[in-house]
Amino acid sequence: MDKKLIRLIDTTLRDGAHAVKHQYTAEQIKKIAGGLDKAKIDYIEVCHGEGLAGDSLVYGRPAITDEEMISAAASAIENSKLTVLLVPGLSTSKDIEMAKNNGAKAIRVCTLCTEVNISLQHVKIAKDLGLEVFGFMMMIHILPVKDLVEYAKLFESYGIDYLNLADSAGSLLPDQVKDRIGAVVNAVDVPVDFHAHNNLGLAIGNSLAALDAGASMLDGTCRGLGAGSGNTQIEVLAGVLKKAGYEANVDFYKLMDVAEDIVQPIIPRPQVIDNAGLMIGYAGIYSSFLLHVYEASKKFNLDPREIIVELGNRKMVGGQEDLIIDVAYQLTKAK
Repeated sequence: MDKKLIRLIDTTLRDGAHAVKHQYTAEQIKKIAGGLDKAKIDYIEVCHGEGLAGDSLVYGRPAITDEEMISAAASAIENSKLTVLLVPGLSTSKDIEMAKNNGAKAIRVCTLCTEVNISLQHVKIAKDLGLEVFGFMMMIHILPVKDLVEYAKLFESYGIDYLNLADSAGSLLPDQVKDRIGAVVNAVDVPVDFHAHNNLGLAIGNSLAALDAGASMLDGTCRGLGAGSGNTQIEVLAGVLKKAGYEANVDFYKLMDVAEDIVQPIIPRPQVIDNAGLMIGYAGIYSSFLLHVYEASKKFNLDPREIIVELGNRKMVGGQEDLIIDVAYQLTKAK
């Protein structure tokens, strides 16, 4: 039986920004976005790593503004859909309007999987502006399957066009991905997308498991750049899809060239699974905590693994990065 067409979303210029501490320049963004466009990537996501209006001391100061990032990418994109991400509580209607006015065609409204109910206004504003809207559910490992399904159905009821399920901690095993994706696909009528992190080395395997369970869209980044130990390496994913018999519109060779010739020269270090990244997946905490954990461990002379385990014990989630220093301080006092 012929396998279905899979659409790809590249987040090198958003999730990948974590790996470069949000220091992409306008010229780098133009080159990467232009290369991805020529490689026929379906969606190219561009903004601060934490989403629109993520510029802060806690999340990281970018080299240029969201508006400059989006405008730079828009100037280089001809066919792909320029996409942005927002987190309710950080972004407002003005941010959505700014993104639309500067060339965004789609937006991903991103919440913790248990906080879908805070997204309704943002979805409505984006839909009224004529944007394609993804509901983006983070940290899907923290919920039982039946509860995840109920939150997914709630998101769908808001009028989203697509639903993204994100293993934000890179903590799930393939069978767990298959159970979650399969249950949600059977419960909703919108296409389902899967976003993986590679903290346990399973991003490609989990992406295939998601496809087996009925997902029709996948996220990835060039060279796997992303929070924690990175995301699904998109050029590898493109090759794996071809070998597995899936159809994707992407130009495999051109995508490889973007990764090697444009992205590789500007990254500060290879995206590897080091001890702290591995512990993030093992403990099931938010992948973007990694750089904050490193800073706290140096400040208080602690093993990063100690901090990560305690963050996991406290079930901390995205948006609580400012508390990592407090946790490290408390661990030091306890010693």
